[in-house]
Amino acid sequence: MSGFLDLTLTRDNNITTGKIYQSVIDKERKGDYLGKTVQVVPHITDAIQEWIERVAIVPVDGKEGPADVCVIELGGTIGDIESMPFIEALGPGNFCLVHVSLVPVLNVVGEQKTKPTQHSVRVLRGQGLTPNILACRSTKALEENVKAKLAQFCHVPAENIVTLYDVPNIWHIPLLLRNQKAHEAILKELNLLGVAREPNLKEWTTRTEISSTLHDAVRIAMVGKYTGLSDAYLSVLKALLHASVACRRKLVVDWVAAGDLEDVTAKESPEVHKDAWDLLKGADGVLVPGGFGDRGVQGKILAAKYARENKVPFLGICLGMQIAVIEFARSVLGMLDANSTEFDPETTSPCVVFMPEGSKTHMGGTMRLGSRRTYFKVTDCKSAKLYGNVPFVDERHRHRYEVNPDMILQFENAGLSFVGRDETGRRMEIIELPAHPYFVGVQFHPEFKSRPGKPSALFVGLIAACRRSDKIPPSNGHVMKPITNGISNGHLTMVKPHQNGHAFKSSNGSLNVVYSNGNGKHL
Repeated sequence: MSGFLDLTLTRDNNITTGKIYQSVIDKERKGDYLGKTVQVVPHITDAIQEWIERVAIVPVDGKEGPADVCVIELGGTIGDIESMPFIEALGPGNFCLVHVSLVPVLNVVGEQKTKPTQHSVRVLRGQGLTPNILACRSTKALEENVKAKLAQFCHVPAENIVTLYDVPNIWHIPLLLRNQKAHEAILKELNLLGVAREPNLKEWTTRTEISSTLHDAVRIAMVGKYTGLSDAYLSVLKALLHASVACRRKLVVDWVAAGDLEDVTAKESPEVHKDAWDLLKGADGVLVPGGFGDRGVQGKILAAKYARENKVPFLGICLGMQIAVIEFARSVLGMLDANSTEFDPETTSPCVVFMPEGSKTHMGGTMRLGSRRTYFKVTDCKSAKLYGNVPFVDERHRHRYEVNPDMILQFENAGLSFVGRDETGRRMEIIELPAHPYFVGVQFHPEFKSRPGKPSALFVGLIAACRRSDKIPPSNGHVMKPITNGISNGHLTMVKPHQNGHAFKSSNGSLNVVYSNGNGKHL
């Protein structure tokens, strides 16, 4: 088999489809369609089918020819108006439909209820689709009588009903599905049993077991403005998890609301301000993720300053990198009003400016998006070594503002190194403080390419650089064991990760890492 294509469907994937159907949704919300049946326009479903067929033949694993299986995720809830044209487009055929549904458990009596699943299957069948497999989400494994009831009323064979019950971490789910022979049910429906091989999950099993038995904690302070909703930083969280498991460390994330670090909070809510600073000072490392708008910016600047002055490992992503540049300009260069023109258009020290090719009037589609190439202009730096001493890396971007190229000489003369740039040399991509154990900022989003067995190089660098020291304990009362690995004689060292073929080496306390060739394929 040549590979699998993973395809996620939403109404925005196809621009034409999205715009046409969005107009229907907008009118429905305004009341134009109240009490009426919304008809699916035929050419919308044709466009969806054409798009799937076109994308499904694109090679995905470096080999010639299309993939054997196209995996389509049709998100949303059955019955929602947003999913109607996609349900209509995915008719019967060479098709295996896995329907994910909830089987809640009543806490009072502990009974598993099948009615939500029965109802959603009934609605799905009413729209022309019959599920081949039921994946039932529940707090515990389905009881046999519950599975028999679902099989009877949902017209799905009992052997095609699997339970996704609560496990220690999400990495157990593939093993859970294998143990219930979900792969055999899928292969049978797709008529691939004759060519498929037994799944080799040895490496995955080892990694899962390691992640469940880690004890040496690494505490990362996530300083952001959307900390009330952790899913806003889901990609960053997963990248931290991948890196921590690779470094054999147990990840603990402390959410620090950037605004709580600011002086205005100290006046209005002294206890909240103190708790935020206690969390920051109790962390082994600091991560400032991306974001938009000026709320919490001053708090992020204070976090970057704390990490820089106290030699605490720091990683700034997108806005986090821009924040680090602004803080350096204010504290080191003495530019007290240094700022981004995003937050202060009238600043006399514009360290971060709007990209010249962008549009300030049309927000849609004007960002610098997608995979872009970054060239290492300084080869003897932590970032280049983490990526395996390659000349360039391809990482994904999402931004409208950039470091002011006219101020680079001032920064570099003061000690801030711009080690990575784009092909023109004028767009800054990676910053480092050479004298700091680990102070890295990147304009791109390395978390988007991180995978469980292929963690992002820069996240691995952050976790490996972290060590316990005499910090203020966090206010939530957690006490962690001292960690001896991470930093040695002021140089970044690497701990040996799981045995998955990656080579992480250290010698004499300096960094010598072979990780990735920088082009999305890992050694």
